[in-house]
Amino acid sequence: MYRFHDSKVDTDLFMQLQDLTTVLSGNPDLNFEHNYGSFIDLIDSKLTASRFWDKSQDNVKESGLKTDILLRAIGTLHYSSLPAMKTYLKSMNETKIPKFSSQLVTLLEDLRLEEIVKKERPGTKKWFAVRRSYLKHYFENQLTAMITRGFQTDELFCLIYLLIQSDHPDPAFPRANENQVYQLDQLKPYIYSAFEAKSTEDIIRIAEQIIYRVNEHYKDSINQYFIFPISHIESYTKNTLFDELTRTDELVNNDQEDIDEEKNEYFDETFSTWHRENKNEDRKQNFLQFELEQGTKTNMMGGGARETEDADQAMASIQGASGESKERDYSKMEALDKQEESKQAQGNESAFGEENKDATNLIKETVTPSREDVALYQEYAKAIETYQRKLANTIKKTIEHKKNTPRKDLLVGRLSKKLLPVVIDETPRVFYKKDQESKEFDAVFTLLIDCSASMAGKMEETKRGIVLFHEVLKTLNIPHSIIGFWEDANEVKESYQPNYFHVIHTYTDSLYQNNGPKIMQLEAQEDNRDGFSIRVITKDIESRREKNKFLLVFSDGEPAAANYDQNGIVDTHLAVSEARKKGIDVIGMFLADGEIGEREDDIMRNIYGKERIMVPSVSELPDHFTPLLKKLLLKSI
Repeated sequence: MYRFHDSKVDTDLFMQLQDLTTVLSGNPDLNFEHNYGSFIDLIDSKLTASRFWDKSQDNVKESGLKTDILLRAIGTLHYSSLPAMKTYLKSMNETKIPKFSSQLVTLLEDLRLEEIVKKERPGTKKWFAVRRSYLKHYFENQLTAMITRGFQTDELFCLIYLLIQSDHPDPAFPRANENQVYQLDQLKPYIYSAFEAKSTEDIIRIAEQIIYRVNEHYKDSINQYFIFPISHIESYTKNTLFDELTRTDELVNNDQEDIDEEKNEYFDETFSTWHRENKNEDRKQNFLQFELEQGTKTNMMGGGARETEDADQAMASIQGASGESKERDYSKMEALDKQEESKQAQGNESAFGEENKDATNLIKETVTPSREDVALYQEYAKAIETYQRKLANTIKKTIEHKKNTPRKDLLVGRLSKKLLPVVIDETPRVFYKKDQESKEFDAVFTLLIDCSASMAGKMEETKRGIVLFHEVLKTLNIPHSIIGFWEDANEVKESYQPNYFHVIHTYTDSLYQNNGPKIMQLEAQEDNRDGFSIRVITKDIESRREKNKFLLVFSDGEPAAANYDQNGIVDTHLAVSEARKKGIDVIGMFLADGEIGEREDDIMRNIYGKERIMVPSVSELPDHFTPLLKKLLLKSI
């Protein structure tokens, strides 16, 4: 799970909500976001669900978040009138209660949209029932609190909500202020008429009638229960948000070119257009494709020109993509260069994730180990010698046993002494072979170490585990790399987030005898952008030819870097999932500083799933690391 202002969201649920947003809106560029309130924002391409649900039980939270998305992606997107909402907001800003007015129209419009959504998608009724039940209980508690505190406008809003959601036609509110109950009775005819509303315009009229009767007697609301559902509404010109998404503007220019008819040349030549119905595999065809954006109308007439659309006779500006030519060098053409740079930028974004579009990977090389580093390494190596020797011997014995154990019941090979299957089996398997498999492992390992500032008190003990990792794999002649990673917070600028990779060992030099002391150069630095780092290393591992590829990530907590707080865990979860889809086993190792808290376990589970090792104390790292290495090594034999 990861936190939004100290609230938690399950990463699996987050991905479900993103998929739900994409599918229901029909817009793959619309991102789901957990925010203060539920609204849709086409300018910044996001749809939000409210943090309000985070403190509820899991089933309520899931239903609340999903219904927030349903109301916006189906309801507000397709059925709310932008002009009506825009006019209402403008007029309500001139009243004394603009916050109350905004919440009231949102409540009434959501009531109308909920019925539309349930009619279109009956399976959502159970989610809305949970939502309604929870909100009813919430506003009952709020009503009591507002009565006690004397917030009259907030008390009236709670009464309006409870009246709408009541199971009885005329509910009683014995604890409410008499003046508030009297005001509610005066408003009942208008409130009940909301159930008959067929459009946003109907809802607006009802809200205006209520505001007209409340404005002179009340101050504005203190609390904000509902956020206005459309962000940047002043920027839209179409009738609905869906129309905004699918808008097709007229030509920029509406002038017409004057052409001398006597000098006009007319070419009567047919250019085929492709369609599945007229597909012809045997005939070579030429096709023209235009992307009409802007141009000038002409009076040129073709043999079959349409006259119904402004853009049909436009002389189009046709944009192309740059590419290598065998004939001439067009590399100096400015427009094509810009397109190519744009493509490269998009490629980088897709490779490392949306949250890491400004991240840059920088390599830090090791230096020649000092005498102190060599001495300290020898001390650590001696301390873990027992673990190393025991683990290496276990693996070697397993290999030898597998090598000497014959494979039985084969169709070809040496003839077995047990010939009974020749009589009783239709296809007898009476041969065997001695296993001649190679002693070498078909595996490669990478150890990625979080070098963020929070590792300052744990780095020395962590190095003991890294020494064990290196010594065991070196003994078994298995190529491996050891890399520390961090983001330099002091160098971060707008559109520039430097991420350093301290390469201690590469696959090629990891088996050298005297390279171990380089491990001592790992130090705690600044921030950690885990998702980006895992993706960078994944590309490196992916190019290896070994059958078994393992990526072990040492970390002591959730990712934290510039503009990475809210989405860091989700991004890291995606990076891990992408690596696993490419055949790489990713294991997370959490290094605690004492007892492991529930929150830390939740974070690691939501990033790595079951493939995680929780180490209560760094001093216990060899005890936890040894069985993990044994499991992975046996898997790769």
